[in-house]
Amino acid sequence: MSRIYISAAHKSSGKTTLSLGLCAALHTSGLKVQAFKKGPDYIDPLWLAQASRGSCYNLDFNTMSNEEIIAKIGQHSQGIDISIIEGNKGLYDGVKVDGSDSNAAVAKLLQTPVVLVIDTRGVTRGVAPLLLGYQQFDRDINIAGVIFNMVGGARHERKLRGVVDMYTDIPVLGAVHKHKDLELVERHLGLMPINESELAVEKITKIATLVAQQVDLNRLLSIAESAPDVMITLDKKTRLHNVKPTSIARKLRIGICKDSAFGFYYQDDLEALEAQGADLIVINTLQDAYLPKNLDGLFIGGGFPETHMDELSANTSLRQEIHDAIEAGLPTYAECGGLMYLSDSLHWNDKILPMVGVIPAETTMHEKPQGRGYVKLEETEDMLWAGQSTCSLIQAHEFHYSKLNNLKKKGKFAFRVLRGTGITGDEDGWVYKNLLASYTHMRDTNRYHWAKRFVDFIKATSQLPLS
Repeated sequence: MSRIYISAAHKSSGKTTLSLGLCAALHTSGLKVQAFKKGPDYIDPLWLAQASRGSCYNLDFNTMSNEEIIAKIGQHSQGIDISIIEGNKGLYDGVKVDGSDSNAAVAKLLQTPVVLVIDTRGVTRGVAPLLLGYQQFDRDINIAGVIFNMVGGARHERKLRGVVDMYTDIPVLGAVHKHKDLELVERHLGLMPINESELAVEKITKIATLVAQQVDLNRLLSIAESAPDVMITLDKKTRLHNVKPTSIARKLRIGICKDSAFGFYYQDDLEALEAQGADLIVINTLQDAYLPKNLDGLFIGGGFPETHMDELSANTSLRQEIHDAIEAGLPTYAECGGLMYLSDSLHWNDKILPMVGVIPAETTMHEKPQGRGYVKLEETEDMLWAGQSTCSLIQAHEFHYSKLNNLKKKGKFAFRVLRGTGITGDEDGWVYKNLLASYTHMRDTNRYHWAKRFVDFIKATSQLPLS
């Protein structure tokens, strides 16, 4: 279980760029690389998956138990040469003051050596007290190496290396100099999603080349190999995706809108749906004129419909098909961007265009977030999906710059918002016929197996014959 944790002193230090470069460079060298990302995040995992030529899985204290996080690492590190875990924000940063949900807490839980990325712009000798402070703050954290980023030149690099060698015992694994090819385009939710960038593969290749030239990959691999094995066997109640599907005569056909407008899906969720016997039928909302035939359900995830509103609106035949299918009772689940797409219209940058028109409200984009961070929900009596939730409190997250305006009282709400914003501030999960549409992003974990409940609801609604 060779593994390394890539963190930083603070956010925007360039750790995502370096993580991409490391994943791609090590893959190019012939190694099997498994990527992980700490926290709730869709965009970085898309890039990390492409760079490692595999899948990327999220590790999040908010939705997962400690045992599940360990099991996730163990499950997906089998047969892998190195696992690279990218943190979020700074090493000791988290929501809780005691740091129990920080990057350091994940590294400690997984007994994983940390490589600290330092943005060196405007600093030379000052890097020493910073590193010493990070070592002293928690002696249980193994800061096994440092990579300097945004280095200003050869003279700057020599000073940095000299200072670290003189005052600390932390190995310098590399010094990555400022370069235009290391710049990644960002927008309001972070990096531009890789599914929107036709040049993404070329970009990753350039980053990998620069990182391989300026980071000691062999020394990094040696540090990763020093990580002890941390295996845990989950009991039947907490096993990953411990939900046995009912045997049916045929697989469910669940349409999933997956394109450059809608790309926010957790890999775990897709695997959980498939584990329940679902075939995921990809729908391109920008190009497909019609829905696939014989769908049993529909899943529209989050994304950036606002940046594709012209194409989405122009695809009138698909909009009408989705509208009619939901009105006819097709079991549908929509999150955030999917919710926006199903509304009457989308308003952004002085432009208003019609959308699907199932949700009787106008979606308006704002300059500042309208809902951001972790949410806590309770189910109401109007929750559609079959069965009772295994937890009274649902922990998830939201991040949206849009808001529904003038929502007409046509539907009901599945959730009471105890923390967060949702649709109304107090409610989320708009229910109409067999549609559940929410600003909240769910994650299928042992705390809340939403995938099984959605599939069970589809089965009950469709009255599929059992084998």
